Amino acid sequence: MPDANTAVMEFLHSRRSRPAKLLQDPAPNRDALIPLLTAAARTPDHGKLEPWRFIVLEKPALKRLADEVERCGSDTGRSEEDIAKARQQFADSPLCIAVIEVQKPSEKIPAIEQTYSAGAVCLALLNAALASGWGANWLSGWPSHNSGYCQKTLGLSDNERVAGFIHIGTASARPPERPRPDITEITTWLDK
Repeated sequence: MPDANTAVMEFLHSRRSRPAKLLQDPAPNRDALIPLLTAAARTPDHGKLEPWRFIVLEKPALKRLADEVERCGSDTGRSEEDIAKARQQFADSPLCIAVIEVQKPSEKIPAIEQTYSAGAVCLALLNAALASGWGANWLSGWPSHNSGYCQKTLGLSDNERVAGFIHIGTASARPPERPRPDITEITTWLDK
């Protein structure tokens, strides 16, 4: 059995996302992002398909996405509240990485496993950012599920969709701890 990495376990037991609305500049620069993206890409990937990719959204791109949320939201009949909340996600973000699920044809690896891998990339990127001292949050929301919006703003193909928007910056405050699951309530032990 390998040696225990107690520092990593302590981090995982205490990790806490920072609400996106509490993130501010500075954000990691391109050189600081490479190790985070590299860590995220070490996620489980059955069949080595790499069914995901990254789109780094810097300030000008975030403004463009925020503006397009208003147009798309109005065109699809969203409430002003829904539009404002979705717009804020991009307008106020210091930096965002869109993790894109890329469904790849495979006789061996079902589509659902590719989806799981893309979700694992989101969590790995979130944890890499937090472990590096950044504030980070994984968001989605209605724009991420609107294929027209994603194709127009991110240039996604028909076989692609947003797995998550990972917002990264400097946390302006530390949020309070939130309730966590009772492990005894959600765990079943089978011994035969």
